[in-house]
Amino acid sequence: MSLGDAFELPRDARVRDTAGPGSLLSRVEWEHADGSTATWESRPARKRGFVEVVREGTVTRIFARPAVAVRLRRCNDISGVSFFLGGALFTVGALLAQYDGAPLPVIDRTFLIGGFWFSLGAYAALVQELNSPRRIGDDGALVARPWRWWAYEPNRPGWVAAFVLFCGTLAFAISLVDAFVSDLSARQVDRLVWAPEVVGCILFLVSGHVGIMEVCHGRFRVLASSLGWWIVVVNQVGSWLFMLSGIAAFVRPVTGEAISVGVVNWGTASGAACFSAAGLAQLFERPAVAPPAGRDPDAAPADEQVDDVTEERSGPR
Repeated sequence: MSLGDAFELPRDARVRDTAGPGSLLSRVEWEHADGSTATWESRPARKRGFVEVVREGTVTRIFARPAVAVRLRRCNDISGVSFFLGGALFTVGALLAQYDGAPLPVIDRTFLIGGFWFSLGAYAALVQELNSPRRIGDDGALVARPWRWWAYEPNRPGWVAAFVLFCGTLAFAISLVDAFVSDLSARQVDRLVWAPEVVGCILFLVSGHVGIMEVCHGRFRVLASSLGWWIVVVNQVGSWLFMLSGIAAFVRPVTGEAISVGVVNWGTASGAACFSAAGLAQLFERPAVAPPAGRDPDAAPADEQVDDVTEERSGPR
């Protein structure tokens, strides 16, 4: 992956360090001729709309232009609310199934509506990545490309995570729609309902892994002070619970019954609750509208923020 695919550096920039999962760049650090350094990280740039700069011992932030920040906030809010609603409906549907709280068609509709919100949330996350800041403009603020609803960018970890997640929600959608077909044999249920569900679970796990590697820049580490880290980790826990539920949902052809209905329902309910909680937390990981010149007016001296800066830069390269 070329640096231009990640972030377009200023002309006088000299690259000091890069990091990321495999060939995907999630962090680029560079130095200017005046001795100042700047660091682009894919998730903070996309979710929070800033790039961090260290100049003469002071840490400041370059923010996205107001129009860019507003668009990123809208995408982020749509994604967060959608995952919250999708997770909540999946949790309700699983609990209704566990306690026979509603007829089967009602439960299936609850899951189907929840699946719609999951797909919308994943697509909004993808659009947010496509329109994330890509360079520093002449006015000193972060600039994005012209608005896009779709683009193919497999070299960016944020795009890979969001696109794979969106594909996973579509696989779930196939399973949820097929669940409405009546009079299916055990083998037909496994082929039409169970198989797409497991594919969706696998894609969720792949997306979550890439998301964690993006935040950790290539190797897992604990970043307890990072909200983004908590969001991707909680989502990944939810994905593993979905996977456990999916495996338990396999219908034995001999008996015509799932391996464990209890595991299916409780795995789905708890996994969906993780996504719902992470979606709610995502609402607090949003860009700020840029102050004049795109700079942080409340920047503190570097020694007051040294713990955060050191934590982000002391990880594996």
